Amino acid sequence: MRLSILAAAIALTGCTTLEAQLAPAAEPRARWERHDAASKQTVDHGAFGAFLARYRVVGADGIARIRYAAVTQPDRAALGQYVARLEAVQVDALARPEQFAFWVNLYNAATLRLVLERYPVKSIRDIALGGLFETGPWGAKLVTVAGERLSLDDIEHRILRPIWRDPRIHYVVNCASLGCPDVPPVPLTGATAERVLDAAARGYINHLRGAAVRDGRLTVSSIYRWYRSDFGGSEAGVIAHLRRYAAPALAAQLAGVSAIDGYRYDWALNDAGPAPAR
Repeated sequence: MRLSILAAAIALTGCTTLEAQLAPAAEPRARWERHDAASKQTVDHGAFGAFLARYRVVGADGIARIRYAAVTQPDRAALGQYVARLEAVQVDALARPEQFAFWVNLYNAATLRLVLERYPVKSIRDIALGGLFETGPWGAKLVTVAGERLSLDDIEHRILRPIWRDPRIHYVVNCASLGCPDVPPVPLTGATAERVLDAAARGYINHLRGAAVRDGRLTVSSIYRWYRSDFGGSEAGVIAHLRRYAAPALAAQLAGVSAIDGYRYDWALNDAGPAPAR
């Protein structure tokens, strides 16, 4: 979810054509398409699961947050060690489903590690690691896989989106912001990815962050404008996608909707604050 500093100057409550133009395109890199369809090898994501179980909480508003302030030094170290173990995986020896889980979990774990390194911050966009005309850390090289330095942009836009071509990817890569789909409650695995993807799509679309209809007017997340090409390439395609995952109440509201009237996104950090005193 990377925007240039020009787009950062735009009010967060709206999404302009400029923002849509600046969203990264899906650009495939051939080296990451290599895989072993017959492979039975799996990757152990247990350490990441333990981190999420300890620090991911869901607020009264239904948004999952991270208790960044409560993360202990040993758990920070364990998260860093988990990322290091992923970096050592021979990813082209994995089957496609296991690769998908690998990349999603690496993206999310690397994002959490980065926020913890710079915490406290009000927004991930305040973590400036790129050049003068960049805001946020998405273009910075944060991990090394198979000898290549990769950024969060590389993982999302050069690997996940162009190889798998699945709009549900946007529901499981988390940009540490309240407007973003939740960090999945458990790490993905090759065996569970489909189930987690569907649950994440339903969860976001049926939350007000994803889609809301008031007086017959539809407002949706700016994700659907930034990455409209992933959702059918048109407002009609976005609405059809929403209907696919809408619960009965939202489906009834969408029945008479044929256009999108507004976009919104909240870049505030998905911070749950300190643990409550006991």
